[in-house]
Amino acid sequence: MIFIALIKFRKKAKDVAEFGKKLMQNLPEGVKILGSYWTLGRFDAVWIYEAPNEKVAMQLGIEAGDLMQTQTLVAVSRDEALKLLM
Repeated sequence: MIFIALIKFRKKAKDVAEFGKKLMQNLPEGVKILGSYWTLGRFDAVWIYEAPNEKVAMQLGIEAGDLMQTQTLVAVSRDEALKLLM
């Protein structure tokens, strides 16, 4: 499954960056980060990642919860979504 996490920092960016570096080295089993971006606007960063299920995705959000607030979306590829129309 693909997830998109919209992230708002709760701490200084330097603290978040240090935490993120450690987290990337110890991801929950089955999680693969496909993209990590810092952004301008309402959210400070976006993670695009693959996880085997919602529970594992939730675990990642819980681990990051002290330093950042996340809003996580489940993503379906355009091709898969179009198949639902047929």
